[in-house]
Amino acid sequence: PARDAEALAAARNLLATGRIVAVKGVGGYHLACDATDSRAVAALRARKERGGKAFAVMCADPATAEQIADLTEAERTALTGPRRPIVLLRRRTRPGGPRIADEVCPGSPHIGVLLPYTPVHTLLFGLPGDPPGPRVLVMTSGNRSGEPIVTDDEDALTRLAGLADAWLAHDRPIASPCDDSLLRVRPDGTEQVLRRSRGHVPRPLRLPVPVRPALAVGGDLKNALCVGDGEHAWFGPHIGDLGDLAGLEAAARAERHLLRLTGVTPTLVAADRHPGYHSARLARRRADELGLPEPVSVQHHHAHIASAMAEHGLDGARPVIGVAFDGTGYGDDGTVWGGEFLLADYAGHRRFAHLAPAPLPGGDAAVANPCRLALARLWAAGLDWDPRLPSVAACSPEELGVLRRQLERGLACVPTSSMGRLFDAVASLTGVCHRAHYEAQAALELEAAAGEAREADTLAYPFGYTDGPGPLRCDPAPLLRALLADQRSGTPAPVLAARFHRGVARAVAEICRRARAATGLTTVVLTGGVFANGLLEDECAARLTAVGLTVLRHGEVPPGDGGLALGQLVVAAHERRRE
Repeated sequence: PARDAEALAAARNLLATGRIVAVKGVGGYHLACDATDSRAVAALRARKERGGKAFAVMCADPATAEQIADLTEAERTALTGPRRPIVLLRRRTRPGGPRIADEVCPGSPHIGVLLPYTPVHTLLFGLPGDPPGPRVLVMTSGNRSGEPIVTDDEDALTRLAGLADAWLAHDRPIASPCDDSLLRVRPDGTEQVLRRSRGHVPRPLRLPVPVRPALAVGGDLKNALCVGDGEHAWFGPHIGDLGDLAGLEAAARAERHLLRLTGVTPTLVAADRHPGYHSARLARRRADELGLPEPVSVQHHHAHIASAMAEHGLDGARPVIGVAFDGTGYGDDGTVWGGEFLLADYAGHRRFAHLAPAPLPGGDAAVANPCRLALARLWAAGLDWDPRLPSVAACSPEELGVLRRQLERGLACVPTSSMGRLFDAVASLTGVCHRAHYEAQAALELEAAAGEAREADTLAYPFGYTDGPGPLRCDPAPLLRALLADQRSGTPAPVLAARFHRGVARAVAEICRRARAATGLTTVVLTGGVFANGLLEDECAARLTAVGLTVLRHGEVPPGDGGLALGQLVVAAHERRRE
């Protein structure tokens, strides 16, 4: 094998000729290719079986980044700062600049951009006098989709075989896997971290309430562990999904490394309340190994809200109005929650309102098929399956027949109040996305469509509100009727999507206004993976502020399940302290 300058020149030449190179960094291997070469990007996408999910790109320098994306001053500061995260930027093409292949981030107005953060990256792009190579590289984690990032050199040669055409390594061992962090910069210049990893961990977070030495294991998706002791908490790196042995082993290694770094010896373990989660079983096993009592089980959306409270330094003396929107979370009644308005502090929570539930036909199978979610929502609202609807047209007659019988008989149709699933359903009803090939694809594409028509008008689709025994129900049936009427009249999909986003934001403001009237509470927390949607988050914050409510949004701690463990930690510590 080539070494030193010869190896760098060979790698640069391979990239320039359309090959895929595995490049060793500080937290793991990347798979790299020329971001302007459509064939190379398509080959990498096919080899990783990535579907249409966007790739991030590494630019040789800030000047190159400015040729492919619009940068505000705050975005430039985030991009060039010492943490060197991936920053989501608005795409653009400047005359004479690199033209990024459409296959890098198909259908998205944004592109994830990062700059070199290791000497190998800088040398790979070349020093003055070196032969030229690509100035923009796709840099995606070195693994097969769904697996942890590869860190070991021997492992890389086997696990990345068939993905990479060549390997570029260095002689420093990687002690701990660590993916790149990901963030977006809001219009007001504040940052929202979407994946908290390299550059952010294990930097401590100061807690508003002291905790006993504890380990919180997070959830099954976008997993990240958290340990705490006294007034500080430390996140571990982003692990990803715990659906297989490799993910569970990666979580175990991350825990050992984090405990060794922090010196924390847990006297308490916390986990999600879902009885079937891999993370919950991991927590039970760890508690047994450590000779500790059974883990404290924390309700999923309560943990989301507590995470944001802790990040903002709230001591829990006064509850907040927590708006927790995500795809799935085990509810107190055994159903799937995800469109929740909870009155919460660290000691507990009360469900004030929620999205009206609809069947989730087939569970995870429905999540991959937004057209089925759309038809289930129409069925729950008492609306016909008009053959002219995009969602109906997307299904075969056989699929429609099975789905109708399934809904009529209630077979494998757990109710869900998930706002994430409503976004998926509307993505199909508007014709934006009927089949999802990666997580949150439908919602991302719906957000992108809405962004195209954000200034088209100011209309917002209405929700209905049902009082009665128990929590207030937020009913999307009126919204669906209005959307379908607009669609039949020829309203473009981006306008439909924008009106839907405004409708959700208006409903959030209305329910929080009612919560304030009923309780006197004035602080609202926006949390859960749905609030990674910048368009929705900004619209909700603006409407809530306009009615005099204080709004807390995530910054350093991700709004999705990557921030869940912090909430588990503070809730569990509070519960055990009371005991």
